Amino acid sequence: MSAGDVIELLVEPLRYSFILRGLAASVLVGVVSAVVGSFVVVRGMAFFGDALAHSILPGVAAAYLVGGPDGPLFWGGLAAGVATALGIGWLTRGDHIKEDTAIGVVFAGTFALGIAIISTVRSYSADLMHILFGNVLGVGDDDLRLMVAFGGLVVIAVVLLYKELLVVSFDPALAHSLRLPVDALRLLLLVLIAITIVASLQTVGVALMVAMLVTPAATAYLFVRRLHHMMMLAAVIGAFSSAVGLYLSYYVAVASGAAIVLVATGIFVLAFLFAPGRGRVWALVGRRRLGRDPDRA
Repeated sequence: MSAGDVIELLVEPLRYSFILRGLAASVLVGVVSAVVGSFVVVRGMAFFGDALAHSILPGVAAAYLVGGPDGPLFWGGLAAGVATALGIGWLTRGDHIKEDTAIGVVFAGTFALGIAIISTVRSYSADLMHILFGNVLGVGDDDLRLMVAFGGLVVIAVVLLYKELLVVSFDPALAHSLRLPVDALRLLLLVLIAITIVASLQTVGVALMVAMLVTPAATAYLFVRRLHHMMMLAAVIGAFSSAVGLYLSYYVAVASGAAIVLVATGIFVLAFLFAPGRGRVWALVGRRRLGRDPDRA
């Protein structure tokens, strides 16, 4: 294959406006999800992200009942996501209920409520499929504006409060001694995760959203040790996975959300095996060298 053929493969999809919107949306989601997902990974909140992604279903379903496929699905999901995040934060204050227990209870209840609401609509399987599995090629101009606005809001909040969120995430005792509003910052982080999930629905959907929160950040964690470096590398991985996944969905005719997640997962597997210092292959090589030269031990 010549260089001209490669260029043609890259340029051909960009002739369509819906591909350009989808590419912009998917890259944006990859970046924002990776930035917020870095906190999800270092704080061990993957279960929370999964629960929150599913808990927005009642809001989306209620918005669908109000306005049909063109109803305020985004706003319904946003309201449900923020309410769920705040609810979990309130339930887990103090030591009355453990966080994983509260998340499990809220996740099961809200998801069941969403299914119950959706089951009252006969055409839900067709009209709400993109909520469950994403439809990045269906992103419209208004959808893209909402994603840019709320994605930008999330990134700005993380940048402005980076030091505070860093301290709260790694050393809550120090945060208390510095008189930081620990509970407020914790709730803010939960709300930022909720906003990120809702803004990303159109691209990867509820079922795959947790992968975009966790996988690029987990991959970056294998290469770097500082949180801000992890965020930047995760953003690059998320954007790259989103772009490559979109091209794969165009040429191979597979679901765009699934393609994006599979690319991100493939990059993680390679990093897990070959990341310098932390990859399994490096570890095996190091063990063999120690076995051959016991004096190094």
